Amino acid sequence: MADFINPYRDKSTIKALAKKINVIAKNLKEELYIMEVCGGHTHTLMKYGLKNLIDSDSIHFIHGPGCPVCIMPKARISQAYALAMIPDVILVTLGDMIKVPGQFGSLADARAKGADVRFVYSPIDCLQIAKDNPQKKIVYFAIGFETTTPMSAALLQRAIKDNITNLYLHINHVLVPPPVRNILNDKRVKVNALIAPSHVSVISGAKIYIPLAKDYSIPIVISGFEPVDMLESIARIIQQKIRGESMVETQYSRVVNMEGNAKAQKLIETYFDIAPSFIWRGLGEIKHSSWCLKDDFSQYNAESHFTIKEIDSKESRHCLCGEILKGLAKPKDCKVFGKGCTPSKPIGSCMVSSEGACSAYYKYGSLEKQISKEYS
Repeated sequence: MADFINPYRDKSTIKALAKKINVIAKNLKEELYIMEVCGGHTHTLMKYGLKNLIDSDSIHFIHGPGCPVCIMPKARISQAYALAMIPDVILVTLGDMIKVPGQFGSLADARAKGADVRFVYSPIDCLQIAKDNPQKKIVYFAIGFETTTPMSAALLQRAIKDNITNLYLHINHVLVPPPVRNILNDKRVKVNALIAPSHVSVISGAKIYIPLAKDYSIPIVISGFEPVDMLESIARIIQQKIRGESMVETQYSRVVNMEGNAKAQKLIETYFDIAPSFIWRGLGEIKHSSWCLKDDFSQYNAESHFTIKEIDSKESRHCLCGEILKGLAKPKDCKVFGKGCTPSKPIGSCMVSSEGACSAYYKYGSLEKQISKEYS
């Protein structure tokens, strides 16, 4: 594994790419505002001090909405909390969701009050939980972009095959292009290039970004997560800008292709429809931006089975998570960042998630310049 990763973290390669970027950036005819859509890319920028290696006042980085925990509105988290507090319910979700505060508290708070809340590494683990607890109702609080949607579909497929009748899904799977389009339509946001998510693209393929590149005349590069990946992707974006191009390129070609994973796409289409709309934290209601269970599988739908009503949960007025997700603010612009809001006691979801921008700034912000000196 080390032999595979080390070339993408090689100091000499990083220095060479940074030097190349600093040279070609002098030919830019306009300011370049690059949004890295995925939170994993934000963490790479911060962890390796890449911003400080790029010595150009013309290149700016804007953090996007590609963190599935960060974009989850408090109303949906509050629904999960309410479900967890129902007697004989075992609520299961992915680890990062446990600490995100909702209207009534976090799922960790619900567990402290006696609710049976569990986190899993794979949705398939819900099958064994359901089999081991036949008198309980297992609710899987499903989150994530195109990356994790096939796993929820596979969970439902297995549940049907194994005739498991005490499993229910609360679906919160969302799509990447709609919120990006929403942001690009906002005249307040300065974005004229995208580093596109890589894990999402493994499933959906690079093709989903072609309409964005065409409609907004912007270069889009799908990047891997290592520092060499990101610097190479930034160089490609600069070169496109200089040439006046707006293309979709795949830097992460060792994993991503144009068409994506056809088997995973078919699995999603078997069990899910595009939902009419979804309310995103910070972005509001976006039409056709999420998945929902098909009517044929309504008996597995937690929202209809438990008749959980919509919960009007207002975001904290002290938290800038919404503005950060739109690219209108940076974590350090928030007055409670690192003070009233920390990873151990978060106010907003951007501080909770391992992909959140606030989490990245909190973890690496004070070390960023020191880290970048190692590569200079």
